[in-house]
Amino acid sequence: MAKKNLNEMSFLDHLEELRWLLVRSTIAIIIMACVTYFISDYLFDTIIFGPTRPTFFTYRFFCELSHQLGFVDSICITEMPFIIQNTEMEGQVNIFVWMCILAGFILSFPYLLWEIWKFISPALYEKEKKNAKVFIFSSSLLFFLGVIFGYYIVIPMSVNFVATFTISSIVKNQFTLDSYIGLVKTSILASGLFFELPIIIYFLTKLGLVTPAFLRKYWKYAVVIILIVAAIVTPPDVVSQTIVAIPMLIIYEVSILISKIVMLNKKKQNG
Repeated sequence: MAKKNLNEMSFLDHLEELRWLLVRSTIAIIIMACVTYFISDYLFDTIIFGPTRPTFFTYRFFCELSHQLGFVDSICITEMPFIIQNTEMEGQVNIFVWMCILAGFILSFPYLLWEIWKFISPALYEKEKKNAKVFIFSSSLLFFLGVIFGYYIVIPMSVNFVATFTISSIVKNQFTLDSYIGLVKTSILASGLFFELPIIIYFLTKLGLVTPAFLRKYWKYAVVIILIVAAIVTPPDVVSQTIVAIPMLIIYEVSILISKIVMLNKKKQNG
């Protein structure tokens, strides 16, 4: 049966479209999760537990940078004085399944965006429908950049801080598997979704819900929120918070620029 036009679709028709969107998206995530099963050794040993090793890229980069700046070995990491242990009967099984699903979600993200685009495209103008490739590419790129930022910046800083912080030499750090994986999931997903802010602002501006003036007016509040988020996802030290906050502020400024471009295009179309 031919697909109905937007004006012909009832509320139940929209719900049916949404249901099938969720079904297809879930199947895509499961398929990609099954794919990651065949590389699970690499996924866990090299990727997920990579930040727990002194040889991780971020640690080596900052060590070499410290040498270039004349700080010798002041920030070089030679060991990680902690162990990760499993304390639950089904802990490793649950972690294995959920991390494969998370990897499946990340890998299938472009397809999920395509499904979302198909769902919202009937409400768009014909000219806007032609921008599907641009939308999917830019949104996927921003998401993957956010994931990379969370993986190479947020996680190593957090791990390094909790690994080296101690209240007494008597206390030894033994982190649970669940707490470490929780840090990984939160850092990656939060960073990836935050980097989608320019896309969200684009659509909100198109709908007339936000304007560049609104975003600029509440800029100082946005800075406070970004600093709070940076403080939550990073160790409580100024350097780490600043390193995380700066890209977030740049993303916010880019969002304002995008909002301005959308408003200018609106004026041209109406003028």
